[in-house]
Amino acid sequence: MHVRVSPYRSFVEHRDVSSRALECAEEFRVNVLLDRLGFAVTLLRDGSEKSGGRAIAEKADWPEAVRFLLAVVGTGAERDYLAGVRAAQPTWMSGLRAMSKRARKLVDSMHVDELGETALDDEDVPRGYANVTVVLARMLDRAAGSQVPADPDSLRLFRRSLEVGGRRAPSGVFASLMLDQSGLAIRVDPNSQWRRDRPSTSGVTMRYPSRLLTDDLQRAYGAKRRSRGGVVVIDQSGSMDIDPDQLSALLLRAPGALVVGYSHRPGDVMATPNAWVLVHNGVLARRYPSGNVGNGVDGPVLAWAVARARPGEPVVWVTDGQVTDSNDHPSEVLTLECATLVRRHRIRLVRELSGAAGALACYRPPVHSDFGRVGRKLLEK
Repeated sequence: MHVRVSPYRSFVEHRDVSSRALECAEEFRVNVLLDRLGFAVTLLRDGSEKSGGRAIAEKADWPEAVRFLLAVVGTGAERDYLAGVRAAQPTWMSGLRAMSKRARKLVDSMHVDELGETALDDEDVPRGYANVTVVLARMLDRAAGSQVPADPDSLRLFRRSLEVGGRRAPSGVFASLMLDQSGLAIRVDPNSQWRRDRPSTSGVTMRYPSRLLTDDLQRAYGAKRRSRGGVVVIDQSGSMDIDPDQLSALLLRAPGALVVGYSHRPGDVMATPNAWVLVHNGVLARRYPSGNVGNGVDGPVLAWAVARARPGEPVVWVTDGQVTDSNDHPSEVLTLECATLVRRHRIRLVRELSGAAGALACYRPPVHSDFGRVGRKLLEK
């Protein structure tokens, strides 16, 4: 059946869904076709399903638990697999059943000819694969990227997220940071070529020996100059944007600054960049990405910025104070995580990019409730 209806493997690389989700969704479609043609799919089991399900649950691997379930739905392996998962994670059962029920509902109304259609659509993809497998794979990725529904309210949100066009359920975690530096190297601002040390009459290193002859004071040694830099993190989600003129003005006042923008596409599973370096060592980006709608990576990008700041350099966060998870849902836990980073590393908050240069230079702007959820957390004692 796979030989008859499944497309070539190379097609997987061109879809906005994970290869594992496509693999399990296609397994489900093939099993449904076999069942419709009268084959005994209840015989499809090898005896390892219960121990396999328990092993996945013991590792707390919810994404794999969801995806593998679809590969065995309707076969003789389904019951044993769920028994294994239930033994280690009984609270997962309601979410797994909801996902299984939604998948069955999607195919129940389809004729076998529609499920197994191999005629190519406008994108040269078999229609059965495009209309069933790809749709189910997107649903699987939504379920895998969500928090395990643990109460009636979260279960209701989870079920809605499985509908075509439904909003993703909360994930409760930040997305992984995917940094893109390929947009750099359009030009070097002349103001960025400032020396990191200044001529001095004393020191431990003779950096300017020619000054012994050309400088009346013979300032041939190098003394550390206070850095005109720092790290600026810019929230570029749907509520924020970059003004190129303000970015250029920032570079004039802080030529040594490292500037990074960020925004995550909700639910992305294809490792799309969600952060990009806009300025580094006076080199500006060729382009200013407009963002990916959501926040999603606030905590990881702040931690990255703190790690890149030189000793004594400030970190400035241009933000409205709203923090969201990888599916762009607000989260009290993640908001607290960002507020803790701000407190611990004395990160300076500004609402507009125009205020970043002043925050880098000489003052720390006050934090107040205008900074959304993060601001309110910082005002708590």
